[in-house]
Amino acid sequence: MVPPPPKDSQTRRPRLGNVLGRIVLVLLLIVVVAAGAWGLGALNRRDAAPLGPPPFLVPLQQVEPGAAVPGSAAVTGANPMDEWATRVAGKTDIPLRALRAYAAADLTMQREAPACRISWATLAGIGRVESHHGNINGARLQDNGLPSRPIVGIPLDGGPGVKAIHDTDGGRLDGDTTWDRAVGPMQFIPGTWNRWAKRAAADGLPADPQNIDDAALTAANYLCAAGTRDLGTGQGWWAAVLDYNNSVQYGQNVFSGADAYARASMTQ
Repeated sequence: MVPPPPKDSQTRRPRLGNVLGRIVLVLLLIVVVAAGAWGLGALNRRDAAPLGPPPFLVPLQQVEPGAAVPGSAAVTGANPMDEWATRVAGKTDIPLRALRAYAAADLTMQREAPACRISWATLAGIGRVESHHGNINGARLQDNGLPSRPIVGIPLDGGPGVKAIHDTDGGRLDGDTTWDRAVGPMQFIPGTWNRWAKRAAADGLPADPQNIDDAALTAANYLCAAGTRDLGTGQGWWAAVLDYNNSVQYGQNVFSGADAYARASMTQ
């Protein structure tokens, strides 16, 4: 028979287990505290990370139709595709490719219809409302002036808030042989496009409503009514924009964008 162990040995074993348990508990607490500190530090580092410049904001101006004309700023330099376009694009968030089209249309109308006094800023105000400058519904404006996929509006079938316009072009521009749809970055109805279309490039090809250069120049031609309007006056500007879309809210949105763009372009 093996004699029982001494009493001090029996009491020592539980104490040793308690010590080991406490050590494990302390180690676990250290791990938890360290993990929490690391997570808090990571959160603080993420919050402190630079977020870049804020987006360009356009405050809505509830201008009465005919009461005023938005600010206008000249395209400086011999060519709109120079440092002016790069500088203004950086100040306004207008995509550089779209801004070049608006500026080129402005310069063309200065030569062909100087009395119209249309501004690139007004064209940009329309482009902003109509298609976010060709970047709407997943489309992206490409270097060749075309969106990454065609921009085509809803059918104008007389639904709520929509005018009924039956097909006028056999679906050639909008792909719909039943109803017309607005097309391109400046959202032209086929019938309006076919009347006012102008090709920006002197290449003999037909104007394309999906091309931002053709769309901007055609919009300028339409707003100017082939040179018979003066957009340098409140009455003339509002008559042109409401002819584009007969809605006071629409006109105020275009006015607000045009004015904000023009003012931003003049800041240093």
